[in-house]
Amino acid sequence: MSDPATPHPPKLRLGVNVDHIATLRNARGGRNPDPVRAALVAIEAGADGITAHLREDRRHIRDADMARLKGEISKPLNFEMAATAEMVRLALATRPHACCLVPERREELTTEGGLDVVGQHNALAPAIARLNDAGIRVSLFIAADPAQIEMAARLRAPVIEIHTGGWCDAVADGHQDKAAGEWERIVAGARLADSAGLEVHAGHGLDYATAEQIAALPEIVELNIGYFMVGEALFVGLPESVRTMRAAMDRGRSRAAA
Repeated sequence: MSDPATPHPPKLRLGVNVDHIATLRNARGGRNPDPVRAALVAIEAGADGITAHLREDRRHIRDADMARLKGEISKPLNFEMAATAEMVRLALATRPHACCLVPERREELTTEGGLDVVGQHNALAPAIARLNDAGIRVSLFIAADPAQIEMAARLRAPVIEIHTGGWCDAVADGHQDKAAGEWERIVAGARLADSAGLEVHAGHGLDYATAEQIAALPEIVELNIGYFMVGEALFVGLPESVRTMRAAMDRGRSRAAA
């Protein structure tokens, strides 16, 4: 039983990434399936926000999608983007609730690692400052590495999102020792970031089981998940996929409060 003098961890938010609804649409061209409709369905099913990554090559989400998402959804919009002049300009024009700065390479299938804020701090600082000044919450998508976390705090980014891909891949592949090591890095990183005054999010590769496990970390207040739920939606429908994820997160969060 929890100690009544101990504060409960904050509610764990679920951000649903709709990129791969757009991937499916773009495979044939045209308008369907519509990522904005998917966002509205996800919100109705319990999503606390919507994430969309506008890539340089526009391989899934397009500029018009971002404008429609900002105009049509009732929950916060998280604009994932590289820290380029073009993307900063588009973010300032769109005015989303949040921008998550991520690394980006054209040849990658998906985001392969965290942003190197230590090596790129001089380039990142102006983008972070402009977004902060516009009242847009800035998040840095980084590995759970102490040096990266400490630099994120120095750059005045109020939020980090811990890249969970290495841990999730190790779990899925059955590499128990590697998974255990990656998990300990995430736990330690979340604690360090929280102690530095950063809001802590997490995402990449999460499924029902890993989302339930990470939800038990009281320092983490938001998970951003997309690809897995879109895949599950092919079999159970998007509302059921979102509700099942929400339930898994709630189970994990209940352990944090115990």
